[in-house]
Amino acid sequence: MRILVTGGAGYIGSVIAARLLARGDSVVVYDDLSRGHAAAVPAGAALVEGDVRDAAGLADALRRGRCEAIVHMAALAEVGESVLQPERYQDVNVGGTAAVIEAARAAGIGRLVFSSTAAVYGSPRRTPIGEDDPLAPANPYGETKLAGERLLTRARSSGELAFTALRYFNACGADGACGEDHDPETHLVPLALRAARDGTVIRVFGTDYPTADGSCVRDYVHVADLADAHIAALEALPHVQGSFNLGTSTGASVHRVLDVVEAVTGLPLQRETAERRAGDPPVLVASNLKAAESLGWRPRRSLRGAITEAWGWMQSHPHGHSA
Repeated sequence: MRILVTGGAGYIGSVIAARLLARGDSVVVYDDLSRGHAAAVPAGAALVEGDVRDAAGLADALRRGRCEAIVHMAALAEVGESVLQPERYQDVNVGGTAAVIEAARAAGIGRLVFSSTAAVYGSPRRTPIGEDDPLAPANPYGETKLAGERLLTRARSSGELAFTALRYFNACGADGACGEDHDPETHLVPLALRAARDGTVIRVFGTDYPTADGSCVRDYVHVADLADAHIAALEALPHVQGSFNLGTSTGASVHRVLDVVEAVTGLPLQRETAERRAGDPPVLVASNLKAAESLGWRPRRSLRGAITEAWGWMQSHPHGHSA
């Protein structure tokens, strides 16, 4: 299959591109490199630098690559930033998805997998979260991802496009040459690994939640498992479409993650407790039953395995993807 991966120079997108190549697919990565890294694009993939809001540029890349499907990863994805810059998130995330749909139409592409987020659920009423639970985003990031899903649903209803949306929380781990390299970094696993390596403080926000150890529980899914889910969704189109949660159905607390980081690295962490952050629910965990039934997907890799691989990647890439 010949596939265009928007945002394929990013963390999850680069792993998807590498795994597609490994199974013999042809891959075009379309990325403006504002947050991705050219060095993260796997050997064998064609890199086209372009803005995801540029429908003509996208259509040209699709035609030149003779693409048959799209994996749409490109987006701004920081919750805090989205609160400060909601118009920018609307422009890039919603405008970008609209441009991808327009380009698919122009190039005659009928299959698309959309990287969505469990942030579309906001603060859920139950755990684990199911796909039929209310959609009530609590921040502009979640709102723009839900708006993207709705744009795609309209395109599907008109018969233009078969698509699947994959909703997930926290990607973690590394896969071969692909690892997590954000600036600034806001994700717990790389922050904790850096703190262990550098002997700096790691902050735990809230220790009085109604959980086993008082810290928040979140879903951590190995980035390679997420990539496998995107490939499974691609293969299932157009016969299987819809929205699917990608979760562990159990999750892990912040303290549990930090315990595993200490065990993997053999280094102690300096944990500093802080007040709860406003709007942080005690537990955010997604069900994977629908994905298992319809796509044959369940997470196969462990949290410890993910942290072990992330630690190995960090040691071999002390400056991330930079030279």
